[in-house]
Amino acid sequence: MTLEFRKATAADADQIWHILEKAIARRKAEGSDQWQDGYPNPAIVAHDIENNHGYVLVAGDKIAGYVALLINDEPAYLDIKGKWLTDGDFVVYHRVAISDDFLGQGLAQQMLTHIDSYALENGITSVRADTNFDNKGMLRIFEKQGYVYCGEVFFREAARLAYEKVLDAR
Repeated sequence: MTLEFRKATAADADQIWHILEKAIARRKAEGSDQWQDGYPNPAIVAHDIENNHGYVLVAGDKIAGYVALLINDEPAYLDIKGKWLTDGDFVVYHRVAISDDFLGQGLAQQMLTHIDSYALENGITSVRADTNFDNKGMLRIFEKQGYVYCGEVFFREAARLAYEKVLDAR
């Protein structure tokens, strides 16, 4: 299967929202409160796309996954309860979601590999992310991808586990 990682367009918004809706339902079925408070939503997706933060992993003519990528743009990360590994520029990503049609194929890990490449292409060697305490799938992926636990950050009055990966720029 040939995959393409590219910027999301307005034409992708409906497919992206459908993927996120299914991911929200999966989190609920797993007993998680992550993404059960009206976030993310279609307005967030539109904002991501309008601001060039939305990215999709495409297989053929179908969107297989979605992520929002930002550089040095996460105010909550300034107040970490703990310590980041680095102090310089960083790429942060949010809203990782894989389509139901592509679950179990390792695409979330492939997407994170693309995020690493994106960071290096922008001259950045730090990638940061956070997740809910009970998101076992994402926690496993962080471990497999070489992320280091750095502490807790807070979003919408809830603590989240914060991770960083330092890339080799060679």
